[in-house]
Amino acid sequence: MVADGESKRYALLQAAKDSDYVKKVYGGYYNVYVEAFGEEGDTWDLFRVNEEDFPDFNDLHKYDGFVITGSSNDAYGNDSWVIKLCFLVQTLDAMEKKLLGICFGHQVISRALGGRVRKSDTGWDIGVRQVYFVKDIIPYGYLEYHEMPPSLSIVEVHQDEVYEVPVGAQVIASSEKTGVEMFAIADHILGIQGHPEYTIDILFNLIDRLLNMDVIEKGFAEDLKCHCELEESEKRWWEKISRNFLKGKED
Repeated sequence: MVADGESKRYALLQAAKDSDYVKKVYGGYYNVYVEAFGEEGDTWDLFRVNEEDFPDFNDLHKYDGFVITGSSNDAYGNDSWVIKLCFLVQTLDAMEKKLLGICFGHQVISRALGGRVRKSDTGWDIGVRQVYFVKDIIPYGYLEYHEMPPSLSIVEVHQDEVYEVPVGAQVIASSEKTGVEMFAIADHILGIQGHPEYTIDILFNLIDRLLNMDVIEKGFAEDLKCHCELEESEKRWWEKISRNFLKGKED
């Protein structure tokens, strides 16, 4: 983690249980996200929203930003905690608080603010996929246009997708499989369908778990592993974009 400017306070809204592998190797998803998005001196508070653990609404003003993680739950589902999370998203949007959504987080933000989410017509997207940034969009300081390549590879593990963004949102990036890989609302909301925080070993473990649950077939799992190559430099780009957004970096 690299220090940059004043320290800030963030809330990690964890929407998934820690897998046995991530607990053993990383100590939990909290550490994975903070390592990817945090900077020295920052404070990160953990809220396990999938277990009905939410920040007190009277404390929301104390935070500089919020991150909603991935989840195995459906962002369009009606679990009580998902509904409550949608209300929290609406509140944070009204407060214009920095809000970063990853995978499920990206989808639930869209749902909460009037967009549409559904299962993909083309099935699971698992592995490393090239994501292309949309040309001629409103400039966002955190994207660093003058240095950033026109496309970046990212880890993907999802079968749901945003197919209609909320009114006022702008699609920032897409891929051959998913039309909305990234979207932004003003300068305070950013959704990313892929996983900037995931390493290849976490991806491989997820593939093994999906195989053991009979979600995917053995041949498909083996083929995925053979073709999964993630350039560490590109992962660092995604981490930088996420940190720049949370820190409120301007041009």
